[in-house]
Amino acid sequence: MKKRALVSVSDKAGIVEFCNSLVKNSYEIISTGGTYKVLVEAGIKAIEIDEVTKFPECFEGRVKTLNPFVHGGILHRRDKQSHLNQAKELGVEPIDLVCVNLYPFKQTIDKTDDFDEIIENIDIGGPAMVRSAAKNFDAVIIVTDVNDYDEVIEAIENEKNTKEFRRGYMIKAYEHTASYDAMIGNYMNKRFNDGFGEKQFLVGNKVMITRYGENPHQKGALYEFDKHFTNNFTTLKGEASFNNLNDLNGAVKIAAAFGEDNSVCISKHGNPCGFAIKDNLLEAYVEALRCDPISAFGGVVAVNGVVNKELAEKMNETFLEVVIAGRITQEAQEIFAAKKRIKLFEMGWDKLILANDINDFKHVEGGFVFQDADKVGKDEVKNAKLVSKTQASQGDMKDMEIAYKVASLTKSNCVVYVKNSAMVAVGMGMTSRVDAAECALKKAKDMGLDVSGSSLASEAFFPFRDSIDAAAAAGVKNIIEPGGSIRDEEIIQAANEFGMSLYFSEVRHFLH
Repeated sequence: MKKRALVSVSDKAGIVEFCNSLVKNSYEIISTGGTYKVLVEAGIKAIEIDEVTKFPECFEGRVKTLNPFVHGGILHRRDKQSHLNQAKELGVEPIDLVCVNLYPFKQTIDKTDDFDEIIENIDIGGPAMVRSAAKNFDAVIIVTDVNDYDEVIEAIENEKNTKEFRRGYMIKAYEHTASYDAMIGNYMNKRFNDGFGEKQFLVGNKVMITRYGENPHQKGALYEFDKHFTNNFTTLKGEASFNNLNDLNGAVKIAAAFGEDNSVCISKHGNPCGFAIKDNLLEAYVEALRCDPISAFGGVVAVNGVVNKELAEKMNETFLEVVIAGRITQEAQEIFAAKKRIKLFEMGWDKLILANDINDFKHVEGGFVFQDADKVGKDEVKNAKLVSKTQASQGDMKDMEIAYKVASLTKSNCVVYVKNSAMVAVGMGMTSRVDAAECALKKAKDMGLDVSGSSLASEAFFPFRDSIDAAAAAGVKNIIEPGGSIRDEEIIQAANEFGMSLYFSEVRHFLH
């Protein structure tokens, strides 16, 4: 029995082969514009759309498929005799398969700011056909993804074209048009409303189901923007859990914040408990581990580089739950194989890769709050304002940069102490900044770490001089903080009393 397929695609990849297979399976091809031309040039017999619509494409192609012969052919119900009778009366022939992918709106906005060109790449007829075919999935196959061509042909040829099969494609079709419209809505709001329109759409593509959510009774999954995980995340060993993904996210952001530097971050429950930059990654890991080896037990290690055999052997001395790196060599993977519970992930590059999302959001009961993503400016530390009489040395400035960046990526209230490019103390997530400072110093003392000569950073201003007094007692040489307190003069006076250098970045980096 002859069937008809309507094919109209922007992405021509694989379309000739797909249509060849459809023809072999007794489908008649209806096509439009550029797709029709490609098919005919490939020797595939196709019917041009205006032969079906009995009306020419018009308005420079803006109108071609918005026609009752198209939508009636897709939408009329095959299980209702009244529909069949009316289709016959009107001369509407059934369309049994619709293959459409939409005008490349994202590719257009990525390459140009020309609004006229952008408007012309908003698809109208495509989404209408997709939605029509999806609505009538009881009788029509809707195909929107080039990666599905082989599966569709296999189903047609092996009597797997069931209602359940078509239902799966129906769901995918509505996801496709919804995400397309969401992208357009978000773009228009970004262009004309500073990104904060009356509606905000969050659209992600599922990467994986996690073992469970934060707890075993919760379900969980990972979704991605712009194929970040598809292109930059490979599971080598184990299965990423919801908590693993959250923890490694924080560790990766810190480890990757220093460009090409050989940096290692160790985190636990989303908080850094070790960080260092050294001449090589082995030394960086050893120094990072010294900060808090107790918390590092069962933690996450992010390595901004390649984990080799030597580093793997050292890491294997401690129970680690997750290791993520730019790459993990085959030799290193063999070393880790002895540890049953360790999970290994790599990004496939020599260094860690950040998505650099421009927006950030958090769930609150009943909705979510949405904001521009926070970033530490490239020269924020370099251009920080010296407010004390004492100036930091060049080496101390590097320590301050490390402390400042780590603090900006650590839960408030927090303080970070860095010495010789390694974190020696950290206090985070405290309700009081002085508590954070004292907690960090107590932990350092317990670990036998000497913080004298270190640089201290806070992600927000010190409201009282007591934190400066505690830092001075511990031998801190340099402090960097945003400033902006009504007691800034007291803080400056305290720094001068102790001969410390004090810098105000004049930028706050809360992380809640």
